[in-house]
Amino acid sequence: MLFAVTMDVAIPADLPADVRAETVAREKAYSQELQRSGVWRHIWRCAGQYSNLSIFDVRDNEHLHEVLWNLPLFAYMTIQVTPLAHHPSAIAIA
Repeated sequence: MLFAVTMDVAIPADLPADVRAETVAREKAYSQELQRSGVWRHIWRCAGQYSNLSIFDVRDNEHLHEVLWNLPLFAYMTIQVTPLAHHPSAIAIA
């Protein structure tokens, strides 16, 4: 199942620098692991924001929930999820 997921990140300004750096490093490692496995298919930065728009390919809703809840930055995110379906006018097959 494909989902478009927008993640807006708001790390508290008073979070200790070492905790911030360690959390961001774990986030990067986790996201790259998911990209290599094919679960996190695409990720784009939203220009001028600490946000991204991503495409996930997961088994079901519960799998997506598990993936998102395990993001190290999850506690600092506002997330919007949109289920996707193939469009009948698309010329490319995913």
